Amino acid sequence: MTENELVEVLKVRFEKNMNRHKEVKWKEIQKKLEESPEKLASLKEMELTGGEPDVVGYDKSTGEYVFVDCSKESPKGRRSICYDPEALESRKKNKPINSALGMAKDMGIEILTEEEYRGLQKLGTFDTKTSSWIKTPENIRKLGGAMFCDRRYDTVFVYHNGAESYYGARGFRGSLRI
Repeated sequence: MTENELVEVLKVRFEKNMNRHKEVKWKEIQKKLEESPEKLASLKEMELTGGEPDVVGYDKSTGEYVFVDCSKESPKGRRSICYDPEALESRKKNKPINSALGMAKDMGIEILTEEEYRGLQKLGTFDTKTSSWIKTPENIRKLGGAMFCDRRYDTVFVYHNGAESYYGARGFRGSLRI
């Protein structure tokens, strides 16, 4: 996918989902994209792994637009992974191919916090068949745990698991500020 093709995909998605970004103009976003080739590369990775990134907000204090993975389910190219590199290293048998935090770092994006995940769920219905790792507080992680969310029964649930666990239906959603 070329940069121009990616920008066109993002533009079409932006125009199709105006409820996610009221009062935001595409021209302003496109200008920022053209000025930030490294951010465009991160958006390309989000797109290629099935994230369907879209603008979900604008931070007036920093002047940044916020892109988040808006795929209906946790991105396919980011599933069957444990929480972080430490959890990946701790597995002696049946290691997953990567970790959520490791992939996010490689992609140049941030994993969603619980607050960001809940904000996304106000814009649509996501993760009704899958779940997504979320940023885990350090005190929980130090004890070996990690947190994830999903949506069932029209409600967002937050759960915990061992950080080294991985499932075919669990991935992660990311955000990128431009």
